[in-house]
Amino acid sequence: MNLQSDDFELFGVPRRFAQDRDALDARWKDLQREAHPDRFAAQGAAAQRVAMQWSVRINEAYQRLKDPLKRAAYLCELGGSPIRAEDNTAMPAAFLMQQMEWREALDEARSAAELDALDDTTHMARQVALARCAELLDQHQDYAGAAREVRALMFIARFAHDIDSRREQLGQ
Repeated sequence: MNLQSDDFELFGVPRRFAQDRDALDARWKDLQREAHPDRFAAQGAAAQRVAMQWSVRINEAYQRLKDPLKRAAYLCELGGSPIRAEDNTAMPAAFLMQQMEWREALDEARSAAELDALDDTTHMARQVALARCAELLDQHQDYAGAAREVRALMFIARFAHDIDSRREQLGQ
């Protein structure tokens, strides 16, 4: 293992968006077993510190690889198109209009059924955006296009959180 390897190399999986979650989970467990600091107790404190660094590195990689949004953002970064969500919020007009409609619907929602319908709509939009990410990344290697989809997915994720907050406000 090499600390400088990217997450995909570290896990021994192809550098692509589509991943087998069960395989990632199994590989994470194997890597954690290999790097567990207790395995290096007889080799002294320095070896245990290195093992701890490996354990942290493995966990960070696993968190990125197992989450589709984080994985897509990571692939964009590796492909030379960082997300830069903090300073690049430009979105297509149609997407912004959709966001405004969703916000209005959320503000007007008074029942669990209305929130459920809005939740279903955003869930479908998320699935469509993830499918577009998969196509842009795995088939076209269009990292800039995928970065736009990732930024849209970030908006959708925040909105889904807002739906949950609204549910709590309404006591549902």
